[in-house]
Amino acid sequence: MQATALENARAIERPTRAEMLQRTPSVHRFWEQNRELFQEAWAGWEQTDAARELTLDASLYDPALRTAVEQAWQDPSKEGAVKDLWQEVFPGVYQTQFFDPAQLEVLRDYLGKTADAQIPLRPPYGISLNRGGAMLDPRSEGYLAAPNFQAFYQGLMDAYMRPISRLLFPDIVGYDTQTFGFSIQWQADADTSLRAHTDASSVTLNINLNLPGEEFSGSGVRFFDRETRKVSELSFAPGTALIHHGSVAHESMPITQGERSNIVLWLYGDHGQVPRHGAPHQAIDARTRWSVPAAKSDGFAPF
Repeated sequence: MQATALENARAIERPTRAEMLQRTPSVHRFWEQNRELFQEAWAGWEQTDAARELTLDASLYDPALRTAVEQAWQDPSKEGAVKDLWQEVFPGVYQTQFFDPAQLEVLRDYLGKTADAQIPLRPPYGISLNRGGAMLDPRSEGYLAAPNFQAFYQGLMDAYMRPISRLLFPDIVGYDTQTFGFSIQWQADADTSLRAHTDASSVTLNINLNLPGEEFSGSGVRFFDRETRKVSELSFAPGTALIHHGSVAHESMPITQGERSNIVLWLYGDHGQVPRHGAPHQAIDARTRWSVPAAKSDGFAPF
């Protein structure tokens, strides 16, 4: 009897972690040659008992945010209710309750079972210290191609992240046609820190996935203001999110106890274009903010 795509994906010989972090040509060939196999395998996995009981939908979002966003899509003139939910906690950095802590277990269970599915997933190469995590966007090699997850991911980017980003950062309009995302998991005694850097994005959304009671120490995000030289360290609570221009310098501090799980999402323009700091930008109306651009994926992946 012919093996299924899921069986073949699970049995395939895969590169070592060291080879993947070194980004050898053979690793690139591995992902490219098996792209369709892994896509079929993820579709097959979603039909298994382990995955069938898990549904990712709008109930994951914080109720206040979900209600405000849904109203803004129906009537963009009500978008002020969305903006009011975001608090500026550092110059150019905003925070809100993004996911409902009471529902986070559904998403964490789903991601945990994808990690146990035995289908190869590419780790975020650009975060060499990260021991877990996966690429989330179809532009990335070895991405999490499970159809249920991809539908949820695309809805998050189109219905939530892009219009919210346009509302908070008007200069990113036109530099928001492309999406990118990955998950990370920091572990005490395994991961130390991620040194100060900027992102190759127009805007970055960083969402914590820790469950209530799943405590960790350290691992705050330190932000640097280019004009005032102010430095501030911000921490995460379950389901909270930070959003900022990719050009804002930031640093993940050492985690000293427990684990921190996050998903990090980027928007940028075609072929990696981002707005210049302080450059003039064209104002758009609310209805345009609450729309999805027609641009197709350009296939460009920052890492």
